[in-house]
Amino acid sequence: MKKQRTIEWILRLAVAGEFIGHGVFAIQGKKQWIGWFSNFGISDVGIATQLLFLIGVMDVFLAILILIKPIRGALLWMTFWGFWTALIRPLVGEPIWDFIERWANWGAPLALLYIVGFPKSIKDLIS
Repeated sequence: MKKQRTIEWILRLAVAGEFIGHGVFAIQGKKQWIGWFSNFGISDVGIATQLLFLIGVMDVFLAILILIKPIRGALLWMTFWGFWTALIRPLVGEPIWDFIERWANWGAPLALLYIVGFPKSIKDLIS
């Protein structure tokens, strides 16, 4: 049981680090990421910057939450979001390897979700 608790904390730190890092880049308005919005119909730089800022705040919030308590609903979202943000790379013209290299972005939250237990009901999403 101690080993599983250690693994859980390693994954919590990894997930938090990944989301804090990306969140701070988003809050800072990483220029390359702002440009990607135009690929999805948002060509107004001001709106893209605001959306990216909000995404960054949410990423940092979720990272801190996972350090406090690994909420299943948050981990489910982080798995989806990590997969989507990795997949964006080839969708905007970057090599497929940029997607593959980022598998840990969704694999780590998925592994942590596996350890804490997949939600079996709506109530489980908040526990």
